Amino acid sequence: MIGSEMTDSANPRQNVTFDSAGTQAHGYLAAPTSGDGPGVILIQEWWGLDDHMVDVADRLASEGFVVLAPDLYGGRVAHEAQNAMELMRELPAERGVELLAGAVDYLLGRSEVTSSSLGAVGFCMGGGFVLRLAARDQRITAAVPFYGAAPDVDYTGLVAEILGHFGADDASIPVSTLDPLREKIAAQSGVEADLRVYPAGHAFYNSTRPSYHAESAEKAWAATVEFLRAHVS
Repeated sequence: MIGSEMTDSANPRQNVTFDSAGTQAHGYLAAPTSGDGPGVILIQEWWGLDDHMVDVADRLASEGFVVLAPDLYGGRVAHEAQNAMELMRELPAERGVELLAGAVDYLLGRSEVTSSSLGAVGFCMGGGFVLRLAARDQRITAAVPFYGAAPDVDYTGLVAEILGHFGADDASIPVSTLDPLREKIAAQSGVEADLRVYPAGHAFYNSTRPSYHAESAEKAWAATVEFLRAHVS
């Protein structure tokens, strides 16, 4: 998907290249039909910046946001879990946060972005990166992790409000781990994270996967859009 510029009259969008963490980074940029709006960083699942993530970016843009989905894998996309695991392991957490900080710089510098702060939304691996980025970068004022956690992070510098979406049947992030995460965030930052649980498993938002749970996905999406509108300005 990344590599050629794309635009259309219904939803202006394009592939972009920008300086980030000492390298040339790439990403997918989607803007609303109005041409401008508050900014949101969209962080990929462990599969990479695939067609599903592009669709999510377009969907956020249709809600009025200017969305940048950085390509953390440099154009690589996994189609099998083993390959996805390998790609994820090749991306150290610190390096990922550095690349995302460059994406924040770039998006806030775009003329289409009307907000002085950004939201961050991420899924699976990207959900963990949402929390890591928000803990490090106070320009993120709304953080939305979908079934992604970062229990090892120091949240002392966090200012973002947090809305998290998790599956009751997610073996990779047991519900029992959410209270300790919520308590740590509150103790270190004073932020009361809203971590919601749905009757679903992992990756319940991804409509291209068997794990998709439509009712949970739509409830989480509606709450996310409302939350971003309230906290990104």
